[in-house]
Amino acid sequence: MTKFDATNADNERSDLAHLMRRAGFGTTPHELDALTTRGYEKIVEYLLNTETAPPFESDLIDRYLSGEQITLSSGEWLFRMANSPRPLEEKIALFWHHVFATGFSKSEHPPSMIRQIEMFRRVGLSDMRTILIELAKDPALIYWLDNNENRREEPNENFGRELLELFSMGVGNYSEQDIKTASRAFTGWTFSQPLPVYPNGHFKTEFLYRDDDHDDNVNTFLNEEGRFNGEDIVDIIVKQEATARFVCRHLYNFFVADEPQVPAWGTTPPQDLDAIDALVNAYFESNGEIRSILRVLFNSEFFKTSRFKRVKSPAELVAGTIKLTGTHRFPSPQLLDLDTAATLMGQQLYNPPTVEGWHTGREWIDGGALNERVDFAVREMANSSALGIQEIITDLQRDNKPLSPERFVEKSLDILGSLEVSPKTYAALLDCAKGSVGLDINSDKGINNNSESVHRMLQIIAASPEYQFA
Repeated sequence: MTKFDATNADNERSDLAHLMRRAGFGTTPHELDALTTRGYEKIVEYLLNTETAPPFESDLIDRYLSGEQITLSSGEWLFRMANSPRPLEEKIALFWHHVFATGFSKSEHPPSMIRQIEMFRRVGLSDMRTILIELAKDPALIYWLDNNENRREEPNENFGRELLELFSMGVGNYSEQDIKTASRAFTGWTFSQPLPVYPNGHFKTEFLYRDDDHDDNVNTFLNEEGRFNGEDIVDIIVKQEATARFVCRHLYNFFVADEPQVPAWGTTPPQDLDAIDALVNAYFESNGEIRSILRVLFNSEFFKTSRFKRVKSPAELVAGTIKLTGTHRFPSPQLLDLDTAATLMGQQLYNPPTVEGWHTGREWIDGGALNERVDFAVREMANSSALGIQEIITDLQRDNKPLSPERFVEKSLDILGSLEVSPKTYAALLDCAKGSVGLDINSDKGINNNSESVHRMLQIIAASPEYQFA
């Protein structure tokens, strides 16, 4: 990406805009103004220590999105992404939702899916031991990977295999015997059967350990021998360098820059081995605490220089756009439309296509999905009644004089998140701005006369290739 210098006059402002796109879902211009008064490292700590911010209040949403359809929960989650005072809490939940992919298409049990995401919010920044044990006790995941059918007399290896292959160590770092032992260690880990859905709707289900169905024989796992239970397996897994590297590469892929798809990791090295090494060191220094790893990541130069090296996922694009435009700052029945938008772009929340999650990077913008992404962003930018759009216009009015074409472009890019664009995109934006030479929006009459120019500029930026990247 070629940088446009004028949009990066304030490096810290650009760094903060970048941080908020990656650790959250972007910022409004007013939020970014406030952040610049506090300093980058302080904002990193504020984001990491999520409990210092007030919790998200969901009571009002329930008035509009009551019911058990998973599409309603998806719309609510996208609303939370855009409006939560704890943006990293939602971002880390989205991260683990991808890594520990669990699909509603099989469970068809909304309470379990919703509680799984709540669990990711609660423990997502803790240590890997805690995360993996909570995951192994999660009814949605247990059902998704058939561990409720993992019996002492008839072991089911599905969960044990995915625990090693996709959740912790990666292909090539364990044996078939390790899979068998891991599977036997998790026999008896199941859940209480929920009551039938009719006539009262779904009931919650809880983790259940059945000692009488647990295989307590002596087995070998990763060269260690013992009578293993599930916790013992996790204890051994989190000590492995393979686990540290696998988890850290996932974090790099999600928060820094697009990597190849996970199945290729066994044969394709990371694009920035030094960065992965730094994160692995943080993993072992903190006993696998995700918060500590992210602290190193967010404060690193490889992170700060990674602007626009990730294609936004549909959820990120939808949440980031509505946060900016302010079209969904308050709950409404139209939140259901957000689920539809993200699904048409290729990401239905609560329903990843396989245990591998979604394919990311440029696969997000293949074919018709790109049209859906651009159409959504352009429609949002055209909403003149949206609070965020009105705030953008107010920001443009701060110059207190007619805007030159160059100034109009610079301010628009800055307002939309200190965006960096290529010379080709900048030239197109400048051509658009030249149709509004001497843009005067410093009076009610002026803004009414020139509102079309403002919307057109915002729409062209939203349709640009650069807007698709984080």
